[in-house]
Amino acid sequence: MGISVTGVKPGNTTVTINSKTSPNISKRIPVTVKSRNLLAYGPAEGNGLTATVNSDGSLHVTGTATGQWRGLSWTFPCPVHGTVKLSGTSIAGLSFNIKCLDAKGQQLGDQMNLGNSVMAIPAGTVSLFLNVISTEATPTAKDGDLRIQLESGTTAHDWMRPDNTSLKGGL
Repeated sequence: MGISVTGVKPGNTTVTINSKTSPNISKRIPVTVKSRNLLAYGPAEGNGLTATVNSDGSLHVTGTATGQWRGLSWTFPCPVHGTVKLSGTSIAGLSFNIKCLDAKGQQLGDQMNLGNSVMAIPAGTVSLFLNVISTEATPTAKDGDLRIQLESGTTAHDWMRPDNTSLKGGL
């Protein structure tokens, strides 16, 4: 006999299992449902840009980058291995990418961006580096929201708030 539990939304709950044959047998099991969005990010400031987290978990980015390819970044432990899909909405003049890093902080393989949005996480990856940067030769002022998602598999689903939106970012 097997039991299947399907999460409806991220959060914590308890499942109680009662025996039909022995009324005195009952088991409570804690269950945590996690977001399918594997990213971690939070407030950040640097290179002329500021990111805050909206109530829905998206990133609000304002300011003018100090130069092309300058922006904000977050580094966090790699939560999965295997194939992942990067998707999201952007702000004109800003781009985002993810790099896989080894234990020494060195990049492994190619960076992930919307142009090559399905990739296998390279062997030896211990952390991910999320980068939001200006693509403009002469950066202009920005004021908009980013909904970036990294998820297991090859299919993009509707955007979902990451579990961690309080990771301090920087340059």
